[in-house]
Amino acid sequence: MIVMNRFARRAAYFLIIATTMGAVLCTRVLTSVHAQATAPTTDKAVAIMDPTLISRGEYLAKLGDCAGCHTAPKQGAPFAGGLAMGSPFGTIYSTNITPDRQTGIGHYSYAEFERALRDGVAPGGKRLYPAMPYASFTKISDADMLALYAYFMHGVLPVSNRPPETMLPFPFSQRWGLFFWDTAFVRHERFKQDDKRDAQWNRGAYLVQSLGHCGACHTPRGAGFEERGYDESSRLYLTGGANDNWFAPNLTGDLGSGLGRLSPHDIAAFLKSGHGAAVHIVTFGSMVQVVEDSAQYFTDDDLNAIAHYLKSLPAREPSGAYNPQSQKAQEMAVSLKTGDVEHPGAGLYLAFCAKCHQTDGRGVLQKFPALAGNPTVLALDTTSLLRLVIEGGASPQTLNGPPTRKMPAFANQFTDAEIASVLTFVRTSWGNEARPVAKRDVAVLRGKLKK
Repeated sequence: MIVMNRFARRAAYFLIIATTMGAVLCTRVLTSVHAQATAPTTDKAVAIMDPTLISRGEYLAKLGDCAGCHTAPKQGAPFAGGLAMGSPFGTIYSTNITPDRQTGIGHYSYAEFERALRDGVAPGGKRLYPAMPYASFTKISDADMLALYAYFMHGVLPVSNRPPETMLPFPFSQRWGLFFWDTAFVRHERFKQDDKRDAQWNRGAYLVQSLGHCGACHTPRGAGFEERGYDESSRLYLTGGANDNWFAPNLTGDLGSGLGRLSPHDIAAFLKSGHGAAVHIVTFGSMVQVVEDSAQYFTDDDLNAIAHYLKSLPAREPSGAYNPQSQKAQEMAVSLKTGDVEHPGAGLYLAFCAKCHQTDGRGVLQKFPALAGNPTVLALDTTSLLRLVIEGGASPQTLNGPPTRKMPAFANQFTDAEIASVLTFVRTSWGNEARPVAKRDVAVLRGKLKK
């Protein structure tokens, strides 16, 4: 009944938008047709064969993590589609974006390619579900768009593969309604530089807001499943978001659950290798694939630009706190060293967790993440913490980073009450100050994960 009620609410919202936005139909169609009438000039047609442009497009495709969504797991052909992506409305399958003319995008003109990326409309007028982050890709510059087209047409091997067709339940199966969603929520404009900021800031902002589409995961969604902001002018932009039973953390300057205590070097190192430099944080969940498929290939200049931009964001939606010098933290440190701890969850932690994360919660640099002061530990939303304990996880395997390490799953070893107890202990020890974890939270997530 809970699922049906949620779908009913979504359906009602969808239909309200379809009704109320109808008045803008004619104006938007005329504007869209004018913008989409452009085709590549002769000069452009020649340029897309340029090896330098194709090479640049390959790098841009890594910046956009195109392979991350458009490559099926278990050794699927690159960009041939077929990845199943969970959404509140059902499973969405990624499409084949190789230059195969029958099953891929080999027949796309430049104008059609541009329209798909920026407007979410495939040839023939078929609307793409916003799992394709065109709300971010609309900001991609013209030069970068041309380079991407050159790469996908002439730098990617064509693969004949027809992925499963996305079949969402009514009314979400009615793709025409996405016109109204787009009209209501997407700002179709290129990235505009801020002349008051330096070149590094503007480069970082461009990457985060467009190709990197960081907000697609790290920005909360509204009632219409829209991102609650697309740049730093929005209060909720990059303050954390729930996606496919993971919580993507706050990227603003919050000292608790955000990036406030991380240096730009920590952020750049985290993206490059999945591990912080001085702060012992490690990539988890879907971000592991982002590092493996995308971020590890970024140039140092681009990594530093992204870090510079993120560090400029003021603290928003603060959650949790970290005070390792508090009396409580000092007393707990002594108790953990001697093993004289009576706090609920402490025994489980010492028996199952301390070997890797250490009794002081500081982890091991380049191996196991610290839990003391970890922004994810301090986040208001505990979904990611719970899922890691239930399912386990692994750090990324990168070309130049530390070897991958695995965390075991405890779904079959711990009861709901025990998971809640040990995580509450972690969230309130070593100076961590975050709300307790409820047994019901564990049970709900277990149900969603079928664990």
